[in-house]
Amino acid sequence: MAGFRQSAPARMDIAMVAHPSVTLFVDLSDGDGLVCDAHGRRECGSTVAGLVPGDLRLGGRAAGGIECLQIRLSPLLAVAVFGASADLSGTVVSLEDVWGRDAGRAEERLRAAASWDERFTIAADALGRRMSARPSLDPEVAAAWWLVLTSRGRVRVDSLANEVGWSRKRLWSRFRSQIGLTPKHAARLVRFDHAAHLLAAGDAAAKVAAASGYVDQAHLHREVKAFTGVTPTAVAAAPWLAIDDVAWPTSFADLTSSACPIRQVPTR
Repeated sequence: MAGFRQSAPARMDIAMVAHPSVTLFVDLSDGDGLVCDAHGRRECGSTVAGLVPGDLRLGGRAAGGIECLQIRLSPLLAVAVFGASADLSGTVVSLEDVWGRDAGRAEERLRAAASWDERFTIAADALGRRMSARPSLDPEVAAAWWLVLTSRGRVRVDSLANEVGWSRKRLWSRFRSQIGLTPKHAARLVRFDHAAHLLAAGDAAAKVAAASGYVDQAHLHREVKAFTGVTPTAVAAAPWLAIDDVAWPTSFADLTSSACPIRQVPTR
């Protein structure tokens, strides 16, 4: 989780980069300050962005500024919180549409909280209650997802099927129905995410292509365009990527350097 605040009432318009997670944007502004737009579909207020939503932009304006609690859920947790996430993939939906009346109640509690730490606690409690009330996904699917993550997307579907003891066809079907992507598409997403962060760190595109397992720089360019609609140069300058390591630490050392891995990251 990360909390963001833009105090000035200026218009906000940020391009979001595809990430291997289902993302909640909880609007804590006065009124419907946030606007999520993906593939021409626009949602105001609190929203959920599924995996690979394409050209996703987060914008909005509110008289008192924008406040947003962003929560990233791995697809494994998203299944536990929302049920099978296939219907969320490639789109943006209202949080109320997938969470029902609990969405409004959670927003009210979060708005009334006195601090970001209190908000994080409230959100974690709300997510935990939903997880405990839903069945988990197949352990084979969970194992396959973690293999995709730990290999940074450089794993073949045949190898995944062998590792979990399923046929390729069964893995494809169960993984697609529960995670929302095919194993191959999930591997492409994870590999792209690794490459995007290397680009944001300042590495040259040719070096990133080699380090991420792409055939060449042209292959990297095609994949970046497929996931974002923009060039690797534009992805390298994406503001959201620049703060990822602060808002969502990825190494074990980062996680253990604080009593809590949840960070508050004000935008200004």
